[in-house]
Amino acid sequence: MEYQATYTEAELVQGLKARDQKIFSYLYDQYSPVLYGVIVKVLNNNSAAGDVLQEVFLKIWWHLDQYDETKGRLFTWMLNIARNTAIDILRSKSHKLEQKIRNLPDDVHVTDSLIAVQPSNDYLGFSRILEKLTKEQRTLIDLAYYKGCTQEEIARVMEIPLGTVKTRMRNAINQLRNILNK
Repeated sequence: MEYQATYTEAELVQGLKARDQKIFSYLYDQYSPVLYGVIVKVLNNNSAAGDVLQEVFLKIWWHLDQYDETKGRLFTWMLNIARNTAIDILRSKSHKLEQKIRNLPDDVHVTDSLIAVQPSNDYLGFSRILEKLTKEQRTLIDLAYYKGCTQEEIARVMEIPLGTVKTRMRNAINQLRNILNK
């Protein structure tokens, strides 16, 4: 049986200020499950919570000088960092964009047999028209019109310049116009 050292709060703070990695490792082992639970509760996403937990411990390591023991306990300070970091992630534009894109189908022309027993003629017709576009054009139409992304968001998702998105979007719409006018 391995002996696990325990530390008082004052020893933890002093060790962290001295940049003692053994103390930091102990802090991580003791408090990460609780902080992880708080982060998961805020984000409602287990996979993202692990990344946020790492970010929280980096903030604790780099900003320990901001901790004031006269204002509260170390645990409360760390808990606030975890909660506030998770809330910041929720409010971030990249998180909102990820939520828009994550749970929607990959292509607009692919139908789910559970959607409707008899799809409307308009849907079937438009689906066939979209099949005449290139995959890249379908992706642009899908992101813009079905997933509600702005052109700036599309540029970030596709990792291409905004001007390129605008040009390709205009070309896709012109292509659709030409197909519909035939």
